[in-house]
Amino acid sequence: MKSKNLKELSVEELLKQQKTIKLVTGVLIGMLSTLLITGISLALQKTSFISFVIIPFALLPIVFLNFTSLKKVKEELNSRENLQ
Repeated sequence: MKSKNLKELSVEELLKQQKTIKLVTGVLIGMLSTLLITGISLALQKTSFISFVIIPFALLPIVFLNFTSLKKVKEELNSRENLQ
């Protein structure tokens, strides 16, 4: 599915996309934090290295991409407010 350009979306669609990105990013941060804490606690108990510690760091760029997308949506909404 091809994504639309932000300029082609209506204000309502932009607000919906902003809300979705915030929710997904929050859930992802929560899950990655839980996974990191679990991995650290398991590594301390077994005194060995567990891959659960690496996975949150490997998936961290997705969080940064979501923040970048959120910033672009906010900029588009602000530019539309300034035009009115």
